Amino acid sequence: MIPEFCVFYGVLTFSWIEFLWEQYLTLRQRRVYKTTDKIPERLTDVLDVVTFNKAKSYGIDKNSFSIAEEWINMIISTGFICFNGFTLLWNFSKYCLAETRYNDSEIMTSCVFLLCMNTLGTIMSLPISAYSTFIIEEKHGFNKQTFRFFIKDKIKNFLLVQVISLPITAAAITIVKWGGHYFFIWLWIFAVVTSLFIMTVYPEFIAPLFDKYTPLPDGVLKSKIEELAKKVKFPLYKIYIVEGSKRSAHSNAYFYGFFNNKRIVLYDTLLKDNKDVMNNKTLVEENTIGDEIEENIYVDKIKENGKGMNDDEILAVLGHELGHWKLNHILFYLIISQVNLFIMLFVFGWLYDNSMLYRAFGFYESTHPVIIGLAIIFQYVFSPYNTVISFAMTTLSRQLEFQADAFAKKLGLAKSLETGLISLHNDNLGFPVYDSLFSAWHHTHPQLLERLEAISKTD
Repeated sequence: MIPEFCVFYGVLTFSWIEFLWEQYLTLRQRRVYKTTDKIPERLTDVLDVVTFNKAKSYGIDKNSFSIAEEWINMIISTGFICFNGFTLLWNFSKYCLAETRYNDSEIMTSCVFLLCMNTLGTIMSLPISAYSTFIIEEKHGFNKQTFRFFIKDKIKNFLLVQVISLPITAAAITIVKWGGHYFFIWLWIFAVVTSLFIMTVYPEFIAPLFDKYTPLPDGVLKSKIEELAKKVKFPLYKIYIVEGSKRSAHSNAYFYGFFNNKRIVLYDTLLKDNKDVMNNKTLVEENTIGDEIEENIYVDKIKENGKGMNDDEILAVLGHELGHWKLNHILFYLIISQVNLFIMLFVFGWLYDNSMLYRAFGFYESTHPVIIGLAIIFQYVFSPYNTVISFAMTTLSRQLEFQADAFAKKLGLAKSLETGLISLHNDNLGFPVYDSLFSAWHHTHPQLLERLEAISKTD
């Protein structure tokens, strides 16, 4: 029992150390919110006192919510481990299939187990998500959802997760059982192919289930984006506007697609006073949501409180995104993630049939279900490794963001990128000052002041 005891308390101890470290960082940032009363000198001409105070209030509210949420999640996680949650759910899954012809099927029992885990996770996260959406985001003017839309969105998301995860789980278990001693190689190949497939079909077939994508109409903005893409030899296929304003007032832009079929997506909340978009009748529509009929008129949403970017700022932000593509950052991330996955699956292949690990988490059955091994090893055994890798990737991401900014600067978009970042930051009520340790640990993007300083430097 000594090895199991050491593993159990080792995992529990590390979980609480990591949790307390996160709490310490969060409290450091909270102190910054409370004690920063002056707008940074660099932003005095572009950030007014009202917006600064709103950003401060928003930051404090999110900080308080984060502390409470982390405590709730930590207590639930500790309780799940201490009360042998894996054993209880596995036995319940077997009970559900006891009177069926699948009562001895590990694959079917695993699918029921996963369904139970996902259901419990969704139910427990629902109040937290609702509070964040309808209290925090609503208070600060970002929430655009009705409660009916919120529930409908959650149901669609839950069903979609089951449709995708259950067949993948069944296939993974089959590969482990069939693959012999080197099953981790076949499992890794399967994971790579599956992830690439999902990356391909998600934007085309899954994302439109949640948000409406409309082609950007012909006009000045579209012509400028096409010219920019041509300049950097980006194989642009289409440009879309996504109706993010029905969910949130936050804004963003991104691109997706493989080879010569790349698409650029702009959030409608990103656009400001764009006559080509606002005068286009395809963007005025009626959407039926259950028994409600909501008339979504982009003119009102886009011009709300003067938010958004002008054409040059949008081009600068896209120049940054295209920099990630041109500098092969996307491919770099993909390679790193797949190498990391291979390492983890290799270790999983070495550990997954180890009885001590199962007993350490209260699973005393003679058989060792693959899904239980995956949950224990990937969620708990790999926890220290995942923490180190996460910090390393965060540090790397910050450096790549600087490189993408420098790429946009070389395109002659430096001034527009500066004003665009400031507009995006102000529209999203981003606070301009962060604790250095908190930022280094959490922020995949450099702080606004860091980016502005880097952009303004002479090459």
